[in-house]
Amino acid sequence: MRPLQISADTALKLAASLNVPIEQIMHMPQHILLAELAELEQKKDRSS
Repeated sequence: MRPLQISADTALKLAASLNVPIEQIMHMPQHILLAELAELEQKKDRSS
């Protein structure tokens, strides 16, 4: 599996928001990353 095609800055922001190491972000399958981001967004919407 090849790493995600995202910039280093984007990877750092994603790692910070998901509380995971940047290496895990870069090697995470795209569909799992999208699911994690959707879950994070839902949590943020519920807390607002």
